[in-house]
Amino acid sequence: MNKTKPYEISKHAVLEAFRRVKANKGAAGVDEESLEEFEAKLKDNLYKIWNRMSSGSYFPPPVKAVEIPKKTGGQRVLGVPTVSDRVAQMVVKIYFEPTVEPYFHQDSYGYRPGKSAIDALSIARKRCWEYNWVLEFDIKGLFDNIDHELLMKAVRKHTDNPWIIMYVERWLKAPFQMTDGTQKERRSGCPQGGVISPVLANLFLHYAFDKWMDRTYPGKPFERYADDGVVHCRTREEAEELYESLKQRMRECKLEIHPDKTRIVYCKDDDRRENWEETSFDFLGYTFRPRRSKNKYGKFFVNFTPAVSRKASKNMRQTIHDWRMHLKPDKRLEDLANKYNPVIRGWIQYYGHFYKSELYTVLRHMNEALVHWVRRKYKKLRYHKRATNWLGKVARRETKLFVHWKMGILPTAG
Repeated sequence: MNKTKPYEISKHAVLEAFRRVKANKGAAGVDEESLEEFEAKLKDNLYKIWNRMSSGSYFPPPVKAVEIPKKTGGQRVLGVPTVSDRVAQMVVKIYFEPTVEPYFHQDSYGYRPGKSAIDALSIARKRCWEYNWVLEFDIKGLFDNIDHELLMKAVRKHTDNPWIIMYVERWLKAPFQMTDGTQKERRSGCPQGGVISPVLANLFLHYAFDKWMDRTYPGKPFERYADDGVVHCRTREEAEELYESLKQRMRECKLEIHPDKTRIVYCKDDDRRENWEETSFDFLGYTFRPRRSKNKYGKFFVNFTPAVSRKASKNMRQTIHDWRMHLKPDKRLEDLANKYNPVIRGWIQYYGHFYKSELYTVLRHMNEALVHWVRRKYKKLRYHKRATNWLGKVARRETKLFVHWKMGILPTAG
């Protein structure tokens, strides 16, 4: 270790940080430098980061503000740091995350090593069978509104490492560079898109919500994925009391519960006969609601269980539409399979985890888009029925060509 530097930061950690940043991909920041350009001078760039960080002279550049449309309407501002800054943030994450991770709650699932959204959904499903009521909550603009003073108090509780504390503070204060080139000062929040932001957001909510729940409502289990969560209650009165209490708690932490996305839901099934207007909720792209299911003896019953949400299905169909396959008649069917199979596979792995049949409409929509492509590519097959029959024969002959064909979702003439 270089003894002339005030802070001991391993060069190996900086290289490892770059490897992780590269694996995550991502766009260029305010300096317009891409990952490829950064890697072209890798040795020099990594040395510069290590040298500045270990001497205390690293100051983050402004964060590029990128507006992306929200699925619910309106705009969400993502902060895109430069590649260099992502590497620097990853260095701090490599050192800091292991010191906080062991303290995090077992039912906090977002952005955590070894935990996933499917884990959260599995536990929520099981608990919805055990508890009659759910409080579904959402924290309004979490990444924009985290209080810096409260957050730094939590950071200092878990580390006394001076350079980690110093750089986290600098990142929190780094301004946004807007699309018109002006800079906007940041007084709260940590940018959604920053490498260190998810760990910091989890740390903030660990104290604002998770620990508070354990302390105040130890008998009410929950699943939290970043700013989204569900709490299980025995009675409606318990859920209503918790809702009021949670609003107050968030106000104390300078946050706000989203009024439109927070609801009390009755987990209705064959054995639950109460009347309540809300009997469904969305969580992590799934809708939990009463559904007709079949037991192992072949008998039907109504079960409160998750399946892909209508919104997620609509987004997937929109994605298929946006691929504009019918405008690619120069491609072969194998080319389309190679290009789109990874996306379809990802959908099936995630949204096919529970009540898979609800996903079939999306996969049939993919078949329809392929039929449209066939009609454009082959003049003899320009009629829908002919194209469908032709594609159906190909699908039965080459079942492994598309991932959903392997599942038996084949093109058929209606």
